[in-house]
Amino acid sequence: MINKIIPVVVLTFVALTGASLSIARENVEVVGSSTVYPFATVVAERYGRASGKPTPKIESTGSGGGMKLFCGGVGTNYPDVTNVSRRIKKSEFDKCQKNGVKDIIEVQIGYDGIVIANSIESTPMEISRKDIFLALAAKVPGEKEGELIDNPYSTWKQVNASLPNVAIEVLGPPPTSGTRDAFAELGLEGGCKAFPWIKALKKVNKNEFKSVCHTVREDGRYVEVGENDNLIVQKLKANPSALGVFGFSFLDQNADKVQGSLIESVEPTFESIADKTYPISRPLYFYVKKAHIDVVPGILGYLTEFTSERAWGEDGYLAEKGMIPLPEDIRKTKAASVRALTPMSGKEPLK
Repeated sequence: MINKIIPVVVLTFVALTGASLSIARENVEVVGSSTVYPFATVVAERYGRASGKPTPKIESTGSGGGMKLFCGGVGTNYPDVTNVSRRIKKSEFDKCQKNGVKDIIEVQIGYDGIVIANSIESTPMEISRKDIFLALAAKVPGEKEGELIDNPYSTWKQVNASLPNVAIEVLGPPPTSGTRDAFAELGLEGGCKAFPWIKALKKVNKNEFKSVCHTVREDGRYVEVGENDNLIVQKLKANPSALGVFGFSFLDQNADKVQGSLIESVEPTFESIADKTYPISRPLYFYVKKAHIDVVPGILGYLTEFTSERAWGEDGYLAEKGMIPLPEDIRKTKAASVRALTPMSGKEPLK
């Protein structure tokens, strides 16, 4: 019996990694951030329709999970692109280099705000970053300066007498999420710095400072809900007294169900995030393996579509989805860098 012959394109990454031959994929493979996922998905769909080529496959793994897959190696067994809702960490960059992922193209695509939302059936919360830290940190200041104690607060009123007397219950992402990383850095650390002696600790012992300011309590007041923002919205609807942590774009798409809390009197809006008056906002990125561009069909087309004005511009379709565009001059600079396929130098100030 003669087997039906199916033509395939065979690619080799031997020169790059010393690996054996690999069979090319038809689809670009993208992993990473759940926040960037909806933006990447709509770009992939638009690219597929316009080009007639296979639509890139987008998978939501979380920023940390995506980076782990991305940095695993070069070759068609590994993803081509990873989405991240914070910048690549130095430890991740070093791991990529160690595993042969040498030339990495960094693309900042826009901004997003991290919101602390509740059901529209509830009264909107008005809180500060100090309130967030005292409510959710594992250790909080005691009565004496320099003293840290296990977080004793069980209600928002105990944290701040002006807040409602309801139990602290915050639903949010796990440690593998870029949203969790950014929430810890911008929200918890921002509140942590309200205490001068803790703020001063950053200059003396950065590791201890980070441990104090970024460690979330694990006694049930903060509930990890995985990389699923839809599940958080469902739970907020079922429990109007609870709060949830996710990106502004998801709030924007679910405004009929949830509402954002005011942070230091600033409402999370498209405008307040764009002009950086909203205190908890962050840049969004994706990273591309340059070694894959000439061998996996569609990567360059996908990059071109994502960085086109019709996509990421002020009036682009990604803004309609809730992404906050970069300023025009920055968009032009970054688009030019993408067209030139300029990789990271390795000298960037990564954390």
